[in-house]
Amino acid sequence: MGIDIRRHHVKKGNRQAPKSEDPYLLLLVKLYRFLARRTDSRFNRVILRRLFQSKTNRAPISLSKIVKLTRGSNPDNSKTVVIVGSVLDDERFAEIPKLSVAALRFSGSARERILAAGGECLTLDQLAQRAPTGSNTVLLAMVAEKWEGASETSAPKWD
Repeated sequence: MGIDIRRHHVKKGNRQAPKSEDPYLLLLVKLYRFLARRTDSRFNRVILRRLFQSKTNRAPISLSKIVKLTRGSNPDNSKTVVIVGSVLDDERFAEIPKLSVAALRFSGSARERILAAGGECLTLDQLAQRAPTGSNTVLLAMVAEKWEGASETSAPKWD
């Protein structure tokens, strides 16, 4: 006879940790776990959950998409734009305004263009020091299905 425990074999469906062994990512998880536990801010819980996601679900976002999405919510560019993923350059977009962007990583040309416009590129640990509760920030994410690489990484469709 065993002990009857309710929901004994039912596992949680969400990731509790990233599968990546990237040391920088693991340090960020440790930092945002602490912030999510010690602050009442929902912002830190969202960042932590997104750090757990697979690389496919952390789709990159282009500078043109950042400018387009922040035009309404950040007209004077006083808020820091936060992306848990990569920021890529878009050569088709002529001018970018002065932006403060925090992300996991930046492409070289995207970083150059942001700095040339008078903006700043922050890492997520620098953001945690500047805005531990996520105040004065705008959190963005690219929908993975809209990302061009998503169709290339998915399983082939058989007819």
